[in-house]
Amino acid sequence: MKLLEVKNLRTYFTISQGTVKAVDDVSFDLDHGEALGIVGESGCGKTTSALSIAKLLPKEGKIVGGEILLEGKDLAKLSDEEIQKHRWNDVSICFQGAMNALNPVMKIGEQIAEAIVLHHKSSEKDAMKKAAELLELVEIPGERINNYPHEFSGGMKQRVMIAMALACDPKIIIGDEPTTALDVMVQAQILNLLERLRTEFDMGFILITHDLSILAETCDKIAVMYAGRIVEKGSSEDIFQRTGHPYTKKLIKCFPDIKGNKRMMEGIPGAPPNMLEIPPGCPFHPRCEYAEEVCRRSMPDAIERDRGHFVACHRWEVMRSER
Repeated sequence: MKLLEVKNLRTYFTISQGTVKAVDDVSFDLDHGEALGIVGESGCGKTTSALSIAKLLPKEGKIVGGEILLEGKDLAKLSDEEIQKHRWNDVSICFQGAMNALNPVMKIGEQIAEAIVLHHKSSEKDAMKKAAELLELVEIPGERINNYPHEFSGGMKQRVMIAMALACDPKIIIGDEPTTALDVMVQAQILNLLERLRTEFDMGFILITHDLSILAETCDKIAVMYAGRIVEKGSSEDIFQRTGHPYTKKLIKCFPDIKGNKRMMEGIPGAPPNMLEIPPGCPFHPRCEYAEEVCRRSMPDAIERDRGHFVACHRWEVMRSER
């Protein structure tokens, strides 16, 4: 049995202008000890997918279809009271922007211990002891539990967020752009730390990012999202070496290849669609160099191009022939 199976998930937002199909028929799975990267431009539905798993959606958002199976149990059907038993204990989220996510007037140790007291019914003394151990685990001296957030650097704050996510020994950690606003060296340290912890504790790990380049050595599998849908998913090798969707190809070209021939980086022309006015057919066709009339008329189905490598594109065979 898979650790996590998301099947045909649909999460919509109802706002004054209409209905936003933020996540529309999304499916992916995750095993114990496995890392999945979800990548795409801002507004493509990455974070909404993560918030749906933990049912932390704002009041305008609602899961309207699909299943979220955690070891066979459908989290999507649980009430607000029932899902609280699974947050932190089974699924934790490490949010982006640690400088904004931490309470500035609470000591670090108290913030980590709060979840332990609430979910494990531990005494405050035992919870603070574990908080110190968790800080040591993320390579921060345990005695710093009495420091406030402003006394930490950006990278150390992000490590504190990781310690908080680990507080109740979850089965899955979701990192929502955990390296945002950090310099390249600190980004590498955070990603190496997450990789070590995933291996050490055999956790499932979902890494959400707009930067495809950081997923190559971090994740076993990658799902590429555009306009609320997964347009390509497969192993990291599939995505980088056997690219099947024009959008994925454009994302790869946005970043330099330090090993290959020197080339100019390329941006993606145009902008993602207004989610209230998604164009008919394939939503990427207005920006796609391969688009034909069929792309403007009908939404492509996800085709299993190779074993475990799915591509939702009418023109995927042309992409293959070019490699």
